[in-house]
Amino acid sequence: MAKAHQRKKQPEQVRRALLDCVAQIAIEQGLGALTIQAVAERAGVTKGGLLHHFDSKQALIEAVFADLLEKLDRQIDQAIEADPEPRGSFTRGYIRACFADRTHGTQNLWAALSVATLSEPALRALWSAWLDARLARHHATDNTPTLTIARLAADGVWLADMLEKEAGLQRYPMELEAQLLAIASAATSDD
Repeated sequence: MAKAHQRKKQPEQVRRALLDCVAQIAIEQGLGALTIQAVAERAGVTKGGLLHHFDSKQALIEAVFADLLEKLDRQIDQAIEADPEPRGSFTRGYIRACFADRTHGTQNLWAALSVATLSEPALRALWSAWLDARLARHHATDNTPTLTIARLAADGVWLADMLEKEAGLQRYPMELEAQLLAIASAATSDD
């Protein structure tokens, strides 16, 4: 009896490929076009193979969102490490991250997932848990009203960009980033 060809299993590579394919479809066509079949076909796996890693479309979307939050974490951590002033360093890193994708237009994953985050309780819960953990971690350096206002202003610009990509860029110029960073740099523990 001939031995069947066996492909070496690489679950982490398959999982990564599936997440990347979800991201590509979401960016290119929006979340409405995202189906288990479309992801499986793009990744070159069977539907059953996909369901082995993620048991539903919702699980796929949540995993992609969690992956985005990990990337955001790394981006903010890099900014914190490069910041010589500990007070407000998380806020400045957060502001930089909020402004980082502004010029990419609608062809980015945050844009594809942002509106879904507003309407999807599971994604809001992931965001809230991430933010709560970050605020707790940086409580000693970033817990003043002024720093909170700076982060909320950055959130507002980010949201305006996501909802009205082209008009938002015109209404809220890139100079706002420098102004918010200046506010975050001037904040003291007495604010």
